[in-house]
Amino acid sequence: MILNRHYRFLFVKTAKTAGTSVEIALSKFAGAGDIVTPISAEDERIRKSAGCGGPQNYRVSPGARGAWNSLRRWIPLGKPDFYNHISVSEVRRLLTGAGGSSADGEFWNSCYKFCVERNPFDRAISLYYWCCRHEPRISLTEFLESPRLDVLRHHGLDLYTNADGTVAVDRVLRYENLAEELEEVRQLLGLPEPLMLPRAKGGHRRDLRHYSEIMTAHDRRIIEDRFQQELSLWNYAF
Repeated sequence: MILNRHYRFLFVKTAKTAGTSVEIALSKFAGAGDIVTPISAEDERIRKSAGCGGPQNYRVSPGARGAWNSLRRWIPLGKPDFYNHISVSEVRRLLTGAGGSSADGEFWNSCYKFCVERNPFDRAISLYYWCCRHEPRISLTEFLESPRLDVLRHHGLDLYTNADGTVAVDRVLRYENLAEELEEVRQLLGLPEPLMLPRAKGGHRRDLRHYSEIMTAHDRRIIEDRFQQELSLWNYAF
């Protein structure tokens, strides 16, 4: 997650949508008072090599939750207030709930909120090869029938929608057209240079065929049943 006060945006990070790459690119524009949440040690090395700053301000000082001038670096004890796959609703609660400052409330109401979504069929294949990157691996069908597929909902639709199912962000970018749509957002926000996306969490997928050539009819029905809301909302299809 990136919360940038100067350029006034919130980037909510969904899973298996190039979110880490986007997060690393956006962290280049973070100032001292902005919030950048931690990523894996491997990805932090990529972030450092890209010349971007590391995680900062993701724990709020006790008794001053939400106050911008009270943010400090995380003390590694317990769960941080802001974290990798935090939801829009939780960020809103942290900024505008009890203890939040008027500046936080004003920022929340005016900041540009965005995330990235991806065709659930392709996203499921990506998750499979990420979770089962070591041999021996279970079959794709076994994986799709397992609870591990739920992470795509918990770290996807649930992050950028309200309790009533309405979309809580200003824009949901499409993974399939990410470079062009990111450039549109960059210009809207006034970021001073194009976003250079590093390759993070890649290289684990061995079968590069289109998902329609990999999935069986049964696999397709699983995705259509479990992700019917995403398919309908964004007009994705097999």
